[in-house]
Amino acid sequence: MFVKTSLITLALVLSTRASPVVEGLGVPVPFEKRNGMTTEDGWFDHESAIQQVVYDRNKHRQNMINLEHNIGREAFNDGAEIMPVAHYDPPSQKRQAEKLTDEGGDEYWAGTISIGTPLKNFLIDFDTGSADLWVPSVNCTISACSKKAKYKPSSSTTGVRKDGTFSIQYADGSQVTGPVYTDTVTVAGITAKNQYFSPVNTISDRFGSEARDGLLGMAFPAISNLRQSPFFNTAKTQGAVKSGVFGFKLAKSGSELYLGGTNTKLYTGAIEYHQVTGSGFWQVPGASLLLGSTTVLSGFQTIIDSGTTIIYGPPNDVATLYKSIPGSQLYDQKNGFYSFPCSSVPANVGFNWGGRTWTISAANFNFGKASSTRCIGAIAGVDLGLGTNTWLLGDSFMKNVYSAFSFDSNSVGFAQLK
Repeated sequence: MFVKTSLITLALVLSTRASPVVEGLGVPVPFEKRNGMTTEDGWFDHESAIQQVVYDRNKHRQNMINLEHNIGREAFNDGAEIMPVAHYDPPSQKRQAEKLTDEGGDEYWAGTISIGTPLKNFLIDFDTGSADLWVPSVNCTISACSKKAKYKPSSSTTGVRKDGTFSIQYADGSQVTGPVYTDTVTVAGITAKNQYFSPVNTISDRFGSEARDGLLGMAFPAISNLRQSPFFNTAKTQGAVKSGVFGFKLAKSGSELYLGGTNTKLYTGAIEYHQVTGSGFWQVPGASLLLGSTTVLSGFQTIIDSGTTIIYGPPNDVATLYKSIPGSQLYDQKNGFYSFPCSSVPANVGFNWGGRTWTISAANFNFGKASSTRCIGAIAGVDLGLGTNTWLLGDSFMKNVYSAFSFDSNSVGFAQLK
């Protein structure tokens, strides 16, 4: 039975600088390189960026629907709402003379998991901004599924069909659904038995062109569409991992998800931990945004989301930031992107939660050239419906730090990468 209180009970007892993790006891999951916002030759891939914005808007629209269904609107942040479905509108051609490629950059982080008995491998996007596992089914016969690994229920002796359906809204407006199953799921030798997931019958064209087969959510059960425990929570409950902590290193090479602790070989110093709120997300309050030593904004909420490259903030707040960056101007009003002179890419934008300021490097702040002299910033002004004072920090932030996520103490932490 699904119990609402089981999803919102948080033991918020952790101080800002505490280090609650027994480190180095888990197992690593290596990641493949992402595709994303910057082409191989350094140009801003506007089309991919818009697709990412639309995907993120619809992902978090569904998260808010799930949160309302599972907990109720009392769990919403101030000003949060269920936004209308976002649709993809291609960008106007601003650089007709330059050829674009679709290689390089960062958009999702994928590693291998196995489902069923015998094991069937899938390349999966590990997403701290959602809470469900889905993969393509053998019943997905559209062209987008043609090169994907597919789950066949009749081939697994441990697969069990359950009541209900799974549903996702995609950027093209299609309603993607699939049945609900339980089966054995293994990640890096960690096995969760009777794990809920959906083998979906269709996927969007956007997924069809990517290497990944599906998605594994690592947020709290409160935003689960399936209304069930996500994989890592199930593994912890069943004793497959001793520590309810996982850590991320995200980079163009050497990226890793570490399950059951943190990998001390990848960072130096203590991890600076911060309590999360009970919203269902990895959400940390009391953030400040700095430009160098100057505080631009303070006192806002932040959600840490490995499922997107973009950093999102309320449009007015993002405008305030770019007003402080010399030469900045609005580039794409609908999707919230700003440009600045390529000759002076900011290297001093950072976030602070009462301890150290964690700065975004110039390379991670720059999404590439929009012209020979103008570049695009990684921070976009978009209302995702998550709250009037809520930011979402994607991997343009996470690539600058080692990130730790603790279900044991309901906290998120950051440390200096080696």
